[in-house]
Amino acid sequence: MKRFLAPILLLTILFPALAMGETMDDLVITNGLYYKKYTEVPFTGKVMGKTQGSFKNGKKHGFWVEYDRDGRVSKKVSNKNGKENTYVEYRYYDNGQLHSKVTYKDGKEDGPWIEYHKNGKLDFKGTYKDGKRGGPWVYYHKDGQLWSKGTYKDGKRDGPWVYYHKDGQLRYKGNWKNDKRDGPWVSYHDDGQLKFKGNFKDGKKIFD
Repeated sequence: MKRFLAPILLLTILFPALAMGETMDDLVITNGLYYKKYTEVPFTGKVMGKTQGSFKNGKKHGFWVEYDRDGRVSKKVSNKNGKENTYVEYRYYDNGQLHSKVTYKDGKEDGPWIEYHKNGKLDFKGTYKDGKRGGPWVYYHKDGQLWSKGTYKDGKRDGPWVYYHKDGQLRYKGNWKNDKRDGPWVSYHDDGQLKFKGNFKDGKKIFD
């Protein structure tokens, strides 16, 4: 039995694709369709390696995953009609810690956006819509303490926002409109004492 297994093991070591199945290097693309080399039938099946997923009649189909040279997930893709529909891109710090996880659709940021500090603590999270920030966003200090939170509309701050000192004490509180201060604002020293209180209109302070 060992006499027959030895050649198979050797082939697997010399040619990993035999154990893994097809890889993207085994395919060629012609007129927008993928073929296995030296064949004339559009490829249907799975590919393995740094890029993994399925083909159906020569087109990418369903869910795909890509890995970087260190073996970490770098991209997750959902394909529709052979084209990328949505994908999530992963980026990393030099120390291997996840830096960000960003969702795209049709080439624009669309969906959850999450970033982390280098120490692994959450930096901020929110949502993009058609390339612009929208809805609730939350930001954190490096120690994990809440820094600020509020909402965006069409990529601009809009509505109530609050900001905190590193010790958790309230620092600023006020309203934004079209990315400009608008309405009552208050600010506090890190000991909790009032620092400023006033009103703004279209980004400018209103004097009584």
